[in-house]
Amino acid sequence: MSGRAEIETLLARVALRDQAAFAALYDATHAKLFGICLHVLKNRSEAEDALQDVFLRVWHKADRYAVTGHSPMTWLITVARNLSIDRLRARKSATEDIDMVHDLSDGAPGPEAATIARSEAARISTCMASLEEQRAEALRGAYLEGLSYAELAEHHAVPLNTMRTWLRRGLQKLKDCLSR
Repeated sequence: MSGRAEIETLLARVALRDQAAFAALYDATHAKLFGICLHVLKNRSEAEDALQDVFLRVWHKADRYAVTGHSPMTWLITVARNLSIDRLRARKSATEDIDMVHDLSDGAPGPEAATIARSEAARISTCMASLEEQRAEALRGAYLEGLSYAELAEHHAVPLNTMRTWLRRGLQKLKDCLSR
């Protein structure tokens, strides 16, 4: 994977519609972003479509990434995760109206994506283990299962603003842990 400065430079060039920079950005980040999409959607075909949407969004919105001290990969991962969760929620609402159709794809990631995913999963698991169990469960529900704040607050029997605080503080602790 490319370094932070290189990805920031590529994003700046993509904002200027540099196609070569876009191709280089794709080459440098697509495996990790695909792993995120696949983890959320659990369907290889849908994850591939989501990844395409991620890079379309990056092409059109690269100018919105500003060098603020945050990792450019954090911005890209957020785009990938949010688009995947949107697809997951759309799928859930569509399946409420029709019978569930069984997916016949194997859903297994390729070797490169699997290796990257295992490495990142180990780091995240270690950091998640350092959180209080309820906070960790709320983070998993929000960011891996696509549950809304209201659903999480109801499930944990806490006020909505308390749930928002749990998630914000939990994310901050994860960020601190992952940056070590």
